[in-house]
Amino acid sequence: MKAKSGFTLVEILIVVVILGILAAIVIPQFTEASTEAKTSSLCTDLQTMRSQIELYKIQHNDALPGSGTASFIDALTGQTDIAGAAGADYGPYIQQIPTNQFNDLDTIEIEAGTVGLGGGSHGWHFDTTTGGFHADDDAHVGL
Repeated sequence: MKAKSGFTLVEILIVVVILGILAAIVIPQFTEASTEAKTSSLCTDLQTMRSQIELYKIQHNDALPGSGTASFIDALTGQTDIAGAAGADYGPYIQQIPTNQFNDLDTIEIEAGTVGLGGGSHGWHFDTTTGGFHADDDAHVGL
C-alpha cells in the first residue's frame, strides 16, 4: 500500500500563522515609510516655495508676492514687472502651487498674521506681514 503524500492540516496552519506574524511585522514599516516620504515631500515643497518667495522679494525691491496688482499666485506663476504688475520682466517663479501631501489641497490661505495657521482648510498659509509660508494642516504646523 502506497503512503499518501501532502501536508497535514497542522503543518498548513503553522505556515499560515508564521505568514501572519511576518505580515504583522512588515506592513507597519511600509506605512511608516509612506509617512516619511510625505513629510520629506512637504519639506521640499516648503523649501522651494520659500526660496522662490525670497527670489521674488529680491527682484521686486523687497516687496512680497501679491503686494502689487498681481495676486500672490499670479505673481509667482506668471510674469511681473518690478512693481508687481503683470509684465514680462521677471518670473515665472514656479509652474504651479504644490499640493500639500497630508490634506491633498493646493489652496493658499493669505492673511496678515497666523490666525488661520494649522486650520487644515487650505494646503498652505502665507503671512502677508512676515512673508512666512507654512503648511496648513494640523500635523505640520511647525514646518
